[in-house]
Amino acid sequence: MISVKNISKTYTQKSDTITALDNVSFDIEKGELFGLIGPDGAGKTSLFRILATLIEQNSGQATVCGFDVSTQWKKIRRCIGYMPGRFSLYQDLSIEENLKFFADIFGTTIEENYDIIHDIYVQIEPFKTRRAGKLSGGMKQKLALCCALIHKPEVLLLDEPTTGVDPVSRKEFWAILEKLKAMNITIMVSTPYMDEAILCQRIALIQNGKILSVDTPQNIISKNINAVFEIRSADNYSLLENLRQRNDVESCYMFGDTLHTVFKDNILPQNLPQNIYIQKITPGIEDCFIEQMKK
Repeated sequence: MISVKNISKTYTQKSDTITALDNVSFDIEKGELFGLIGPDGAGKTSLFRILATLIEQNSGQATVCGFDVSTQWKKIRRCIGYMPGRFSLYQDLSIEENLKFFADIFGTTIEENYDIIHDIYVQIEPFKTRRAGKLSGGMKQKLALCCALIHKPEVLLLDEPTTGVDPVSRKEFWAILEKLKAMNITIMVSTPYMDEAILCQRIALIQNGKILSVDTPQNIISKNINAVFEIRSADNYSLLENLRQRNDVESCYMFGDTLHTVFKDNILPQNLPQNIYIQKITPGIEDCFIEQMKK
């Protein structure tokens, strides 16, 4: 349903050329829930805007629903639902008015396609006369998703849909995506949250415009050959500086209230600082991402 072949995109800022995407390639199958995982500035939004036919790539080819993004953009816009990272609906229109507006654009009605948005819309329907600009982050998110779905798209492009949303709304949103996947809608979603990566069928790790790996989350974790140790002390910042200066430490970074550390040759040294808590843990997506970045 989505095919990306050697896509590159650069921007010119004053006299500098910034590379947003560097020879990116992957395919997404029909009905798949595919995640694009990476930090801010990795190139996620540029790729989504290319697939949504809002900007053009410098080189490479991409197709959505079998249509070329450069030459068949009108057909693509009929078969996709696009939810940008920044809330972009009309702030002065109510929930109901925004939804009706998008239905009119696609030549349909709320009633005709109510079955696909029902589970989402019932959560915001009690506030249907409230202006969109007055909604909470979670409600804005649900309204934007309803507007993206109102014409029954084959492909759903969601660019960081849970950024800035509370944990409960994030959990609810991913439950909604599971239901949409069961309807055989192809979903491509980007996120900077590594804990959401595990909820996708396959993920692409992206950093500095380059794809580091494309696989299932489980396979990416299983391919990590480094032993990761969780370390904690009364002063983690001093401990972090201490460990990073050691020759026997491969990598060390803050992870919540602990330090995730990889030692060279996977050998735990004997002369570690005193009064620390340490245990070996199963690597997570974050650990694998950092290992891929180093490579």
